[in-house]
Amino acid sequence: MPTMPLEKARIGLIGAGNVAARHADVLSGFPDVRIVGIADPDSHKAEALASKHGAPAYGGHADLLDAGGLDAVYVCVPPFAHGNPELDSLSCNLPIFVEKPLALDLATGEKIAAELARRGLPSAVGHHWRYLDVLAEAADRLAGREVRLALGHWLDKVPPVGWWLDPELSGGQIVEQAVHVLDLARVLVGEVAMVHAVPAAREGVDWATAAVLRFESGAAGMLATTCLLEHKHRAGLEVHAEGIALEIGETRLVVNGEVVREDSGAAKQAVDREFVNAVRGERADIRVPYEEALRTHRLALAVAESARRGEPVTLDGFGKGALDG
Repeated sequence: MPTMPLEKARIGLIGAGNVAARHADVLSGFPDVRIVGIADPDSHKAEALASKHGAPAYGGHADLLDAGGLDAVYVCVPPFAHGNPELDSLSCNLPIFVEKPLALDLATGEKIAAELARRGLPSAVGHHWRYLDVLAEAADRLAGREVRLALGHWLDKVPPVGWWLDPELSGGQIVEQAVHVLDLARVLVGEVAMVHAVPAAREGVDWATAAVLRFESGAAGMLATTCLLEHKHRAGLEVHAEGIALEIGETRLVVNGEVVREDSGAAKQAVDREFVNAVRGERADIRVPYEEALRTHRLALAVAESARRGEPVTLDGFGKGALDG
């Protein structure tokens, strides 16, 4: 990594879908960033996004990496496509920003985490909720209080991408969407010891899932998800402690039934800004490096596995590997 800040960080994007386009828009607004290439097997998407940002398009990530001239890579691919893009980027000694979910399984994430640790490279994962203003205020209001109950929700529609309804491609709603809520629960309540999920099963992705969580602190939790709706009805986390009830989502914080703060909406910019700072060799506030995101991913996979098995799953020992390395 540079010992002096780079004049401009040269960023390549692997993936040209909606999330990649959002990151590209943010990055192109930074005066110290230049997008130098966008790769996607869908040539029309790659060319459209690359043209918008004055960069060349590539048909695959290997071509982007072979072209060189990169300081870091964003990996914004569907769940089933993770693994080779990250590992190939790391083999070029490039820092990586990875969009969630990390993969369909734990082994892929563990392999990437181990390689990151071996190389000592910066990383970040797109859990931008960690940068919400309302999350910081929620944590302040809970300081000194023992949380006893957490209720998470992701009640939404089916996203408009063809692979989403196939759990072999998306991992299902828990892994692909509700992982944001599970990440919030880890921040505000702590690590989870056991999960027991019950699905409303169908052919393909479960239409709904209800899960009970037991936290290591002794707190109880629940998570409810569905993709049956026509719009996003609710996505967030309720946290209850003595004398206080918080409800936090992407846009606001409600305390004891009163809206106390609207979020500034800057989180999606902040998550990119801090990664770029790290790439440029500057002081950076990366709140979710890859190894931290892997802990949340492990929890989401445990919930999904419990729903699949129809029995409780204990987190101690579930998929242990690089997390302890």
